[in-house]
Amino acid sequence: MGQILLSPLLVMSLLLGSARADEKPPLFNTDGYRQEHYRSPTPEQAPGAVTVDTAALRQLLERQPEAVLIDVFRRTWRFGQFFEDQPHSNLPGSVWLANTGDGTLEPGWEAYFTRNLERLSQGRKDAAIVFYCRSDCWLGWNATRRAQAMGYTQLYWYRDGIDGWQQAGLPLHEATPEPFPAP
Repeated sequence: MGQILLSPLLVMSLLLGSARADEKPPLFNTDGYRQEHYRSPTPEQAPGAVTVDTAALRQLLERQPEAVLIDVFRRTWRFGQFFEDQPHSNLPGSVWLANTGDGTLEPGWEAYFTRNLERLSQGRKDAAIVFYCRSDCWLGWNATRRAQAMGYTQLYWYRDGIDGWQQAGLPLHEATPEPFPAP
């Protein structure tokens, strides 16, 4: 068998090419939304929102029972439908807008988020809206930030999410995502 000789320039370009293939995408996209490793420690605050813990959320709901609770936990979406890969429960009275906390939303998901926020807030940009997911989950942070960018002004981020509610011994209810229209 003959030997294959590679020029130093070819070897260097092959090494650089493979290094680029191994590079991970940035954690945040150019608009500032987290797009990787959603289940990891989150910051104390979400831009344009008040961060609430379980006690503060319960007080808010007593003072403003019309506040809208929005769960943005992900749900597998394939072939134009949601697939229940595991049961999901959320806070009583919540609306589940699955997959709207991703870092980058495709136009259909962005329209789903926008349309549902307009409906749930009754077109009021000053409606009290609480976003959440699970603890250590960036999806709620992203959705809160996205609503703030859309002009909503009374936003709350329940950072502890479903896990915090459950750990406080409070009830959860079986959840179904809001229907997503097929493109």
